[in-house]
Amino acid sequence: MYHSRLYAAASFVTTQARLELVQLNSFGCGLDAITSDQVQEILSSKGKIYTILKIDEGTNLGAAKIRIRSLMAVMSENEKNGIAKEEPPHKRIVFTKEMKNHHTILCPQMSPMHFEFLQEVFKTDGYNIELLPTVEKHAVDEGVKYVNNDACYPAIIVIGQLLEALQSGKYDLNHTSVVISQTGGGCRATNYIGLLRKALNEAGFENIPVLSANLYGTEKNPGFKITVGLIKKAIKAVVYGDLLMRVLHRVRPYERVSGAADLLYEKWVKRCKSQIITGNKKDYKDNLHGIVEEFDRLEITTARKPRVGVVGEILVKYHPTANNNIVKLLENEGAEVLLPDLLDFFLYCAYDLIYKYQYLSGKPSHLFLGKFFIHYLENSRKVMNALLAKSRRFNTPSSIYHKASLASKIMSLGHHCGEGWFLTAEMIDLIKSGVANIVCVQPFGCLPNHVTGKGMIKELKRNFPQANITALDYDPGASEVNQLNRLKLMLSVAFKNMKGAGESTPALGLPRTPVYQLPGDNLLMQD
Repeated sequence: MYHSRLYAAASFVTTQARLELVQLNSFGCGLDAITSDQVQEILSSKGKIYTILKIDEGTNLGAAKIRIRSLMAVMSENEKNGIAKEEPPHKRIVFTKEMKNHHTILCPQMSPMHFEFLQEVFKTDGYNIELLPTVEKHAVDEGVKYVNNDACYPAIIVIGQLLEALQSGKYDLNHTSVVISQTGGGCRATNYIGLLRKALNEAGFENIPVLSANLYGTEKNPGFKITVGLIKKAIKAVVYGDLLMRVLHRVRPYERVSGAADLLYEKWVKRCKSQIITGNKKDYKDNLHGIVEEFDRLEITTARKPRVGVVGEILVKYHPTANNNIVKLLENEGAEVLLPDLLDFFLYCAYDLIYKYQYLSGKPSHLFLGKFFIHYLENSRKVMNALLAKSRRFNTPSSIYHKASLASKIMSLGHHCGEGWFLTAEMIDLIKSGVANIVCVQPFGCLPNHVTGKGMIKELKRNFPQANITALDYDPGASEVNQLNRLKLMLSVAFKNMKGAGESTPALGLPRTPVYQLPGDNLLMQD
């Protein structure tokens, strides 16, 4: 209720000629990234002055006094001169059916391995979706310029990327729209669409329609609908992405011919995109079978390497620019990387519906929907799991019920903001499957994930002494050198543990003796 009372206070101030508002914020309160922008909009719409003071144990009250004196001086000047500059409220631009036929819809990047398939899915429904390329530094700078500095890094990245595209001159702005996901939960990601609209207005793109990609029916647009058929095709696209990500990361560190795994990956990307366009069900199953079979037969070395799991906030975990290309970095350092499946995140969201019914104020419909979605999503990758189980190199993902059971032993499953309990569950699942080396990545300002990710490391190490976990924070000002040093420290522990188990390992940065034997490799080849 804090934000509701705050907005009500701001609205009341706009009705009083001789009243202004000063907002006091706790330095580390992530919610303030949203409330401060909203309060500013409410006040500026009636010509009021917005003043915000951040308070913590190190605050210099002298600076606060100067801010208050400046506010009073401006108030006095405005009263004397009769100045009250009002800003008109911004209206939402509705995406019409006619726009669907003529508009290019720009979509920000999140997970390259998954979104290139999702782009094809939307095209099959008649949407001219254009997935923006990898984010460059300039895009991040644009995000910092127009997004509240306290907003989390993913908002800055995706909004900056969209702004950079609109400024590029490549698109006809009279026939261009943008789309962004909206979760509808307690995470600040629900408000990304509001942050995006504010940034577009301030950058001079107030006439660009903004589409909300959500499953709970808010922000309806006549020309944009997420139908059941679209969802079904999107789930298959995510399964494609999960499978290719799983097999590529499993095999690439051990390839005998450099670049062979990436070439095989590109081959199957083209085939999977073609199947999405045709919608042929037989081709879908054949593609899953072919991917597993060919990556299972790819010529590899008998090398052994440490396995490192990467968990964390959904965008930072999968977006190469957001995480400074952590997969490539770890592979160059001599490790094999495991990224959990994207589909698991949606299974986690479905499981939360069950929890809400059982322990909170959820309705019986929540229980039904939660179990239904879990059943449907798990069934959608049933063929993939069967093929992986029969393979000689690959493992199958565990069910969301299993992950929930693991996490429930050390924390409440009531943590639903951000990645919530799912973040801890992923780390336990990795450790239980023999992957003790883990990197936990999150935006610097993502408070829920600092609790359920970094905050759980001590307890995880107490329960699993073999766990070798390091946490990395990402934001526009994060030091890549510091991140690299922390990763090398984690890897040095991994190699040290291997050496203690009887393996010979050279120092980091040099060719090293790997520590993990791919199952079945001795059956495939000998040097």
